[in-house]
Amino acid sequence: MKLFYDLHLHSCLSPCADNECTPANIAGMLSIAGTQIAALTDHDTVGNCRPFLKWCKEFGILGLPGMELTTAEEVHVLCLFPDIEKAEAFEQYVVSISDNVPNVPSQFGEQLLIDENDEIFGIEVRMLNHASGVGIYSVSALCKKYEGIAIPSHIDRAYQSLLVNLGLWDDYMGFNCAERTKFANESA
Repeated sequence: MKLFYDLHLHSCLSPCADNECTPANIAGMLSIAGTQIAALTDHDTVGNCRPFLKWCKEFGILGLPGMELTTAEEVHVLCLFPDIEKAEAFEQYVVSISDNVPNVPSQFGEQLLIDENDEIFGIEVRMLNHASGVGIYSVSALCKKYEGIAIPSHIDRAYQSLLVNLGLWDDYMGFNCAERTKFANESA
């Protein structure tokens, strides 16, 4: 049996996503594509995970709450959690120890918060995809505290990846796997 999954998705809350990427639209497209498991991992927030989980359930997809955390070193790490309460508690902690620079919508775009009816109910004022107060050597242990898992994002990408930003993979970081892009050189 083949399993189709996507554990790295961004909604209209992330600066890199289009405003049409609402939780319902994402879940609907995943359903059409035959995806069985999916995680919403907006940059440095889980703000649209609740509606995403609702829509995944509607479409028969196992939805996971997550976040693509930007570490203090500006390395992206996927943080996946077993339930929304743990994901939201993780976000609260990250926000409490970070600088929380204000977003500039004219430069970086709006960061839309969506309700369970797939309607805009607010705008995130923190600039997302900005270095947090969490260091790379702390991410894995911090995720475990909230029963989550940490996975370095797009390990083979030329920016905001563990190998490019730091030039190393250290066992003391606590990672046992990594995400690679579809452009990865499998022979390397």
